[in-house]
Amino acid sequence: MVGTTSDWEDELGSWLKPFLDCLGHKARRRMCPLYVSGLIGPGDRKSIQPMAARLAPGDYDRLHHFIADGVWDAAPLERELLIQADRLVGDKDAVLVIDDTAMPKKGDRSVGVAPQYASTLGKMANCQTLVSLTLACREVPVMVALRLFLPESWTSDPARLKRADVPVEDRAARTKPEIALAEIDRVIAAGVRFGCVLADAGYGLSAPFRQGLTARKLAWAVGIPRHLKVYPVDVQLIWPVTKVRGRPRKRHVPDILSIAAEDMLVSAKWKTVSWRSGTKGRLKARFAAVRVRTADGPPQRIWDKGQQHLPGDEAWLIGEHRGSGEKKYYLANLPAEMDLRGLAATIKARWVCEQAHQQLKEELGLDHFEGRSWHGLHRHALMTMIAYAFLQHRRLTKVRREKKNQRAAASTHATSHPPRHRRSHHSIKPSAVSVLPSLDRQAKAA
Repeated sequence: MVGTTSDWEDELGSWLKPFLDCLGHKARRRMCPLYVSGLIGPGDRKSIQPMAARLAPGDYDRLHHFIADGVWDAAPLERELLIQADRLVGDKDAVLVIDDTAMPKKGDRSVGVAPQYASTLGKMANCQTLVSLTLACREVPVMVALRLFLPESWTSDPARLKRADVPVEDRAARTKPEIALAEIDRVIAAGVRFGCVLADAGYGLSAPFRQGLTARKLAWAVGIPRHLKVYPVDVQLIWPVTKVRGRPRKRHVPDILSIAAEDMLVSAKWKTVSWRSGTKGRLKARFAAVRVRTADGPPQRIWDKGQQHLPGDEAWLIGEHRGSGEKKYYLANLPAEMDLRGLAATIKARWVCEQAHQQLKEELGLDHFEGRSWHGLHRHALMTMIAYAFLQHRRLTKVRREKKNQRAAASTHATSHPPRHRRSHHSIKPSAVSVLPSLDRQAKAA
């Protein structure tokens, strides 16, 4: 699994040094590596008590205090995580994936738990929901943010919020897109490099979310529901002609009504596109794309059709027909000259966040936390993200070492045995090796 103790724990101590410098107190500097080691190491359960029993039976109280009750600011560690993530995978070609992940829970005392839609289960369930941000480049993800969404049953109950120790500034009701935009601002402020923001339809259907990304001058590609309204790209704003006497209209109206995204693509040209290799061969589906105007401008009464949203910005409307028969739709403000394969590859890059969620839960115990407080949950989530970043650091370091050795071997072979004829040279794509089995599988799929 993780090799010998000296193999990875010594390296972990060195890699964690900038994080530990943020913690100050020596007890916290000792508990942090212990907690991260417990998450990475063997054991089916990654909550505080079993980790302490495995690693340091006499330190349970200190470990519990560090995560659940200690008075310390997590913000410096969160900033350091962003710095390390940028060093690992930050790049102009990287993507920042917005999503959420649900953690089923029993009872009603754990902070944020409530009956709500659980994306993990595909149905309503009693759970906690975390808004997540994943930085990924060349199919290597690093989770950089996990923030709890509070349902209305919590934000409307001050006593409940106080009992769970929710900070005053976090008690106001916020939608998931609002939480995501706030976290994006934090990522940008830290100087993290990425080229495009990706999100599913849960975020893409929100016009304020899309407009917020555009206002931040970010490229984006998001899922949308099939019924989301759009206009043809050549829609014109005209003065309405009235047949009855009265005051003349003071506002323009579109010369054509908006229509559902799926209807806009009915007459589009569909093409089979392959965007990458998977474990079972090339991944492909049928795609179509047309330029449109979004229907998220100011609302306006249009003829006898009632309130309609006026045309907004120009964007790509993209449809996907999968081999299973499932149909998906997307909006993207990507360049007008981008081809269909580029659009498809960008949209499908979002899959890495789902693997990251699965690995954080199954390998590092993201959903194993048994405390009830806001600070405890977020500190546990932060430690799992730090552990995950360390494992990706090891994986990428090994890949670079393998590439260097292969180049050296190829150079030695070429010097010892000069070729008689010119041959075409193909780049070697080594399989990345990680300390976690699922990361091994992910690397081979990449």
